[in-house]
Amino acid sequence: MSLPEDPKQAIIAAREYLQVSAIADIMGVSERQIYNYLSDKVKPQPLRVNELRNHLQKPSNTKATFTMIDLFAGIGGIRKGFEKIGGKCVFTSEWNKFSVQTYKANYPDDHEINGDITEVNAKDIPDHDVLLAGFPCQPFSLAGVSKKKSMGKKHGFEDETQGTLFFDVCRIIAEKQPRAFLLENVKNLVSHDKGKTFKVIKDSLKKLGYHIEFRVISATPWVPQKRQRIFIVGFRDTTEFDFDQVVIPDTNPTLASILHQSDEEPEEGYTEKYQGMTRVLEKYTLSDKLWNYLQGYSKKHAAKGNGFGCSVVGPEDVSRTLSARYYKDGSEILIKQKGKNPRMLTPRECSRLMGFDRPKNKPIKIPVSNCQAWRQFGNAVAVPVIEAIAKAMQPHIEGTFVPPKNNKLLKLK
Repeated sequence: MSLPEDPKQAIIAAREYLQVSAIADIMGVSERQIYNYLSDKVKPQPLRVNELRNHLQKPSNTKATFTMIDLFAGIGGIRKGFEKIGGKCVFTSEWNKFSVQTYKANYPDDHEINGDITEVNAKDIPDHDVLLAGFPCQPFSLAGVSKKKSMGKKHGFEDETQGTLFFDVCRIIAEKQPRAFLLENVKNLVSHDKGKTFKVIKDSLKKLGYHIEFRVISATPWVPQKRQRIFIVGFRDTTEFDFDQVVIPDTNPTLASILHQSDEEPEEGYTEKYQGMTRVLEKYTLSDKLWNYLQGYSKKHAAKGNGFGCSVVGPEDVSRTLSARYYKDGSEILIKQKGKNPRMLTPRECSRLMGFDRPKNKPIKIPVSNCQAWRQFGNAVAVPVIEAIAKAMQPHIEGTFVPPKNNKLLKLK
């Protein structure tokens, strides 16, 4: 929506869509200051009003066409995709305090963020149209399962700390009966325990009365990263939704599209100006000790005939999957540098690699340490993939789907 030019009238108009607390967060002032603006005690600064104006110019931040809840929210990647088609989030659950910090910085909601979902009474969750959940993947991921096996620990549904959280999703679906849901997890969920785990998931959702479709999708048509995830869509009523309705771009982006550029504005903590150009800070370049270790590690495993080791890539390449362990040494994605050791991606580049923002566009806020930021982006979803799925689901959510006459929908790769 467009706000009136007059600052006071702009805030009055914004109150039709947002509570005072949310307006205060967006403008970066206290709630009392908002009331001072409205009572003409203080005149709002144009820059602060522009923050509010920019926020409400996004279609997703005006009047919503449906409501949704965000479970195991992380830093809000799934929510971000559904906001783009007009969803309004009415409930959020995320237990990690650092993820909550990033989430709040980018989503100044008028509702509190709930922690441990196992302690939430489903009856207390607001009614909603769509349930979104990227339930914990570590119990099912290839790396997670291998690590747990090596340590003699349980994995999958036998992992009581995380593996059974899927059933909390079922508990909420059973109580609230949303019109639709989207669940996301690692590709290995399909084959875990010889397919038994995924069969339990499918059967559980079907017993709740939902018609489900699922697909493993690679993010490479959207972002320069080899990242495959399974997406499960469910509808309470019979629909004609099919994953073939998800339109994929006919592009093959490379890392050049997300790396820091020499002509972009420097960002504190990530880049600096040097001889009239922007460059990445030296602290992201690997030390000789770490670089020598990673090269030796790669050679040792290459001699054994396996693929373990570091991956050094350039602007023309596509990266491996960014994982939550990236903060340890960056070995899965190291960027070539002329005449020096390779470097790690900055958190801003990780944000771009996951599709949260793009070079020269307004960036998302990253209020946490580099270590926490790397963890968060490694655990996140590729936002453009979610946007594409959400767009395909939208007419089915709203009941406006019309089958295409020529049926020339692009197939997922």
